[in-house]
Amino acid sequence: MELLFFYLVAMVAVLSGFSVVMCKNPVNSGISLVMTFFCLAIFYVMLYAPFMAAVQVLVYAGAIMVLILFVIMLLNLGPEMMKKFRHGVIGGAIVSAIVMLQVMMFVNRGTVAGVQGDITKQRVLEEGHMQIMGLKLFTEFMLPFQITGILLLIAIVGALVLAKKDV
Repeated sequence: MELLFFYLVAMVAVLSGFSVVMCKNPVNSGISLVMTFFCLAIFYVMLYAPFMAAVQVLVYAGAIMVLILFVIMLLNLGPEMMKKFRHGVIGGAIVSAIVMLQVMMFVNRGTVAGVQGDITKQRVLEEGHMQIMGLKLFTEFMLPFQITGILLLIAIVGALVLAKKDV
């Protein structure tokens, strides 16, 4: 039953991902992307990672997609602009098909690396996802975490400088 549910969600994820690329209306494309994000959240739940599923829904399907939809609506692309970029869809479909075939070939012919980490299923059940993630984030990955925050701050300041009108 679980395998059937996985295949159903995978089919919806692939179809909604295909719809993101093929929709003529950018708003419909954005809504299809939200559906893809929800399918990814379901995959996280199936992998026993409920925190990651919640973050997927709140951050990506919620906040990021609201921003993307606002930008799409503010740009107000007309039909003449949409016709201009139509030729890129065929090339993108061909490249995507080639990459998909390569990935399928690598997955079918590859072997599992067998790399084992220090985080086992037993440890996750004892300590919990959040404690392990927080410990790793604020000990081993503290410097990348801080650098990411600084880069986001620089991006916000840069966007404000570019958006500011000449005084």
